[in-house]
Amino acid sequence: MPVKYIKRSLEPVLKKAAKEFPAVVLTGPRQSGKTTLLKHLFAGRYRYVSLEPPDVRAAAVEDPRGFLEMNAPPVIFDEVQYAPDLLPYVKERIDADRNRSGQYLLTGSQNLQLMGKVSETLAGRTAVLRLLPLSHREMDGQPQVSLPWEPRHHRVSDRKVTYRDLWRGFLRGGYPELAVNPNRDANLWHAGYVQTYLERDVRTIRQVGDLSQFQSFLRALAARSAQLLNMTDLARDLGVAVNTTKAWLSVLEATYQIIVLRPYFANIGKRLVKTPKVYFMDVGMLCYLTGLKDAEHAASGPMAGQIMETAVLSEIFKAITHRGIEPEVYFWRTSTGTEVDILIETAGKLVPVEVKLSATPRPEMASSIKAFQEYFGDRVLPGFLVHPGENRLPLGSNIRAWPYAQL
Repeated sequence: MPVKYIKRSLEPVLKKAAKEFPAVVLTGPRQSGKTTLLKHLFAGRYRYVSLEPPDVRAAAVEDPRGFLEMNAPPVIFDEVQYAPDLLPYVKERIDADRNRSGQYLLTGSQNLQLMGKVSETLAGRTAVLRLLPLSHREMDGQPQVSLPWEPRHHRVSDRKVTYRDLWRGFLRGGYPELAVNPNRDANLWHAGYVQTYLERDVRTIRQVGDLSQFQSFLRALAARSAQLLNMTDLARDLGVAVNTTKAWLSVLEATYQIIVLRPYFANIGKRLVKTPKVYFMDVGMLCYLTGLKDAEHAASGPMAGQIMETAVLSEIFKAITHRGIEPEVYFWRTSTGTEVDILIETAGKLVPVEVKLSATPRPEMASSIKAFQEYFGDRVLPGFLVHPGENRLPLGSNIRAWPYAQL
């Protein structure tokens, strides 16, 4: 039986990039569907070569020019981070035929090393795109639905999702293998993913001597998802140096496992020096790392608000990233504790988004959005209070309640 293919919102951007650039680099976390997407879009026209097998990798390293001659474009080179020294020779081939687009499609799951090589060797010759795990709307078969604050050039999904189904979806997350295999045990899959991730990505990027300690760091960080991250407290709880936790955090960010959200200030320079918040990219991975296996327990437990906020941010982040745009997403917090969970900067304007657990949104729940609107005035676009219920309704001037399922 053929494996079901789920249409990705990145598809039009990827096809456009392949028509305009000699090379396209597709990055993203392990198992996010990069290989499946490229094979689906370019099947029959591109030769496919994985650089993960040791013998193929050795051939690419020992005789790169001969390897590229044998695998002439158009070609897909999968997992190119295993043979980064091949990239200067790819550049050489591109420069010999600079006007030919779509010669090389390259994938990689490690941003830190791969992007360093790409920026050194393929600058101006390549488009760099990211494929993240499936968004809620991709799984719903509507990858081109608008975000609420955008012009209605796409229709809004009217699909209704029960509260229980919503939380079951959070527990499974957005990795394609779980989406196309609904009977697959999500807990076992995530356990295998974490082990594979530790063995392959973490050890490749940085020499982590004690993987069990790194796994403890993963779980401790998951418990802090959607909260202000105090690195000193985290390091003390784990019994490691602060610099060690900073290095481990950079590994997670480089492999697209987390989103680091920084506070918004009118003075851009200040955004980088204040305490950030950290979110896991995939809400299912967050639930697994915090030991949650039951939807009702997750929805009523102490992590419920963090899970909901992580799910909303992840959905927004995926939607923007899959348009080939770098998300400009922050949070806002005053010295008195007034906070807007998520801020999206778009075309010089700001969209405030609050996340609430209640399926019955009320105007008083939007007080922080009102405060933000008063502070920033005409720079602010209409704000949204995202909730797990079914109703879209006004909560005041330029504020609307918006269901997560229709985000």
